[in-house]
Amino acid sequence: MSRKLLPLSFAAATAGGTAMADVPSVAVDIAPVHSLVARVMEGVGSPNLIVQPGASPHEYSLRPSEAAALQNADLVFWMGEDLTPWMADALKNLAGDAAITTLLEADVTILLDFREGALFEAHAHDEHDEHEHDEHDEHAHDEHDEHEHDEHDEHAHDEEGHDDDHEEHAHEDGHEGDHEEMAHDDHGHAHGDHDPHAWLSPENASSWLNLIAAQLSAADTENAGTYFANAAAGRAELEVLSAEVGETLDAVRGSNFIVFHDAYQYFEVAFDLPASGAISLGDASDPSPARVAEIQGRIREEGIDCVLAEPQFNPGLVATVLDGTEANTGVIDPLGADLEPGPALYPHVIRNLAETLAECLR
Repeated sequence: MSRKLLPLSFAAATAGGTAMADVPSVAVDIAPVHSLVARVMEGVGSPNLIVQPGASPHEYSLRPSEAAALQNADLVFWMGEDLTPWMADALKNLAGDAAITTLLEADVTILLDFREGALFEAHAHDEHDEHEHDEHDEHAHDEHDEHEHDEHDEHAHDEEGHDDDHEEHAHEDGHEGDHEEMAHDDHGHAHGDHDPHAWLSPENASSWLNLIAAQLSAADTENAGTYFANAAAGRAELEVLSAEVGETLDAVRGSNFIVFHDAYQYFEVAFDLPASGAISLGDASDPSPARVAEIQGRIREEGIDCVLAEPQFNPGLVATVLDGTEANTGVIDPLGADLEPGPALYPHVIRNLAETLAECLR
């Protein structure tokens, strides 16, 4: 994990007119992770969200207020360059004095490999359960240690001119070609082999709560007890949530569904409900005609029950895929675009995924 030494002291912060001495200024990349940090900081302070709701984290242009939040941050929590490649230079240039926690590089994080094809085979869940942590320990961190920061310097800000019109994507410059090539060059960057949408695993989220509490406590020892108590309460809440979601999905096990882009593998593995394919790759780039044809063929031949869209992506692609089929459709959101940022957002994201999926598959 990439961490800088924590500052010895922090400027006082205020909330509701009450001074809170030594509370660190915290910045977080995406809303689900922001929600976890907010849960740990509840009653002490509030973190700043960088990627606003409704935006795609794969490409984003910082607003002045978000740049200021990074510049003033004492601690930063982010998923990592595989999800937000544009943010690497922003951290280097704006948050040089902050303690940075990269969750995709954390020892506690369970990682799953990218899926490269349009059509998914059955998941080897037992295999993931038995060795995913060992596999991560053996090579994931060495891989990052050897080249992660060098890559930042070379190319992390190639996507600088993108705006935040989230119905258009910046992968229109030849990325519609061979999907196997794209799988190794998502976002226009060389990256590791792991799917970056790891927040959709409640097990990861639970582990991160303790990690977040530890980082905050190291920076703010006065409130360490509150941070760890909040983390423990949050873990208990996630345990209840996972049981609830499992019950919701029990009624539709054995049904088949297609997702808009390959972002849900961690959720699928956590609740043993694998998707049959994805219209787009994990970076949500536009699929090739061949990939669309593959998906259409599976829907027609294998009786796919549901095709799931997302609020920030092109609905025309979903309509094209559904043309001539009897599959249902629904809209799922892995980021909580329509939810208010804060401690309650993460459980709502997971619950909403389950409820929308179950409704579409019934």
